Amino acid sequence: MPHNLTLITTIAVSLVFALILGFIAAKLKLPALVGYLVAGIIAGPATPGFVADLELSSQLAEIGVMLLMFGVGLHFSIEDLLAVRKIALPGAILRIVVATILSIFVTKLWGWSVGEGLVFGISLSVASTVVLLKALESRGLLESVNGRIAVGWVVVEDLATVLVLVLLPPLSGWLGGKVSTDNQDLSILATLGITLGKVSIFILLMMLVGKRVFPWLLWQVARTGSRELFTLCVIAAAVGIAYGSAALFGVSFALGAFFAGVVLQESDLSYRAAEESLPLRDAFSVLFFVSVGMLFEPAILIQEPVKVLIVVAIIVLGKSLVVFFLVLLFRYPLNTALTVSAGLAQIGEFSFILAGIGVSLKLLSTEGQNLILAGSLISITLNSLVFKAIEPIQIWIRSRSNLANLFERSDDPLAELPMTFDSEHLTGHVVLVGYGRVGKRIGQALIQAGVKYVIAEQNREIVESLRERGIPAVSGDAAEPAVLIQAHIARAHTLVIATPDTFQVRQMVEIARTLNPNIETIVRTHSDEETELLRKERVGKIFMGEHELAASMSHYIIARISGGTRKVDK
Repeated sequence: MPHNLTLITTIAVSLVFALILGFIAAKLKLPALVGYLVAGIIAGPATPGFVADLELSSQLAEIGVMLLMFGVGLHFSIEDLLAVRKIALPGAILRIVVATILSIFVTKLWGWSVGEGLVFGISLSVASTVVLLKALESRGLLESVNGRIAVGWVVVEDLATVLVLVLLPPLSGWLGGKVSTDNQDLSILATLGITLGKVSIFILLMMLVGKRVFPWLLWQVARTGSRELFTLCVIAAAVGIAYGSAALFGVSFALGAFFAGVVLQESDLSYRAAEESLPLRDAFSVLFFVSVGMLFEPAILIQEPVKVLIVVAIIVLGKSLVVFFLVLLFRYPLNTALTVSAGLAQIGEFSFILAGIGVSLKLLSTEGQNLILAGSLISITLNSLVFKAIEPIQIWIRSRSNLANLFERSDDPLAELPMTFDSEHLTGHVVLVGYGRVGKRIGQALIQAGVKYVIAEQNREIVESLRERGIPAVSGDAAEPAVLIQAHIARAHTLVIATPDTFQVRQMVEIARTLNPNIETIVRTHSDEETELLRKERVGKIFMGEHELAASMSHYIIARISGGTRKVDK
């Protein structure tokens, strides 16, 4: 094969293998990511047949890392993170610490150094954002409170990992790895100070200058009307900032690309930027996962089966139990604890990035990298089964009164409506389930109309805020009878379910009608399929977002034309 076709061959074979194996994985109800990793194993040196160019694959993987991190930054929402900060921030940090300490303890028994155990432990502690988002989206949980907590949790883990990526190179020598040639004559504190100084300058420039320059540039390109130029501008910003940050400030490609996404997210065109760049980001992300698979040696499954099982146990059981008890400790419902712990019971892209840097800094052996890859493959494969186990586990716990009393937060003050609320307010009222973007607007409209209502909301921080404003609110999952009882559903006039969790709607309606046969029910949906399903279940009045938007716009247009005016609102 001529030398100048090596790049084309590597890309072509990687994409074709990824397509075939990804399709097979999807047919088996597994994440496509599993197929991409297996495609890399087949195209790598560990298996017979075609062997892709590892050096070229690693460079393509770097571009994949840039675009992956750019996507994370582009979707990074401080507002969403702040909404669950009281549980996501301490919970994520504590989970990383516990998982890392557990891994260091285990690896010490294997004869590894503390530095190697540290990198290994942090790699096992960070869940995959890609896998989590896909799992929540496929189950309709992405916009639910449980979904927002899980996403906020993994975002905090991502930010913590970004910090580790910054600190690991200067700390490498101190941890027993390779010493940077640039700073080999400096003390550890001086090296750390220089690194943090460079990173601080870069972040400061991005926040002060980048936030103004790049969104402005995006607008100028968008005004040309050229879709190609717009897409090119987005990708050039992502890759250019990532490369510039590495060349000028010694910052990793990953951190540079992340902040490129953060500054572009400030633009009003951020949604379009995410949409236009998605195909290219997806393609190079696939190449990243394929290149990671090329590094995996399947022989580790036969040579070290016990170690592989221990790694999987730490990821799937150890971390999940930590999350489960932490969520319950923060007084969230049992369903929330099980859902969040299931969503985070896997590892993925950040673990691969950390493992790669660990190997390059001689802080992690190839055996450690292979164990991480094996743990990722197995945990991602098992993740769908972990989600399926949520309902049986919940039923099993609730069938045992002692466990149910322990986990159902019977002593939670936010789970009970205070006696201070007037009983007249709790008769003929509206029970509003969910106080997110839709629920908040409904609540404001009810206040303006002078309609009495009680809110049932899973997010404890929202409930605390509502009670401070004198609004009756109860914390918990409205699919549990106790929550609707506390909302005085038996004396309510109407039940409004504003939460997007369609799977729980039927149960909420059944509980409400059991306690109040004459209650009127109103629900929201996102698709024609959900609408038809709920209509068959006779759940009450159904509103679908797209239908209501189209109806409102149509009524406005007809009213304007029928009124005989062509005036355009300014």
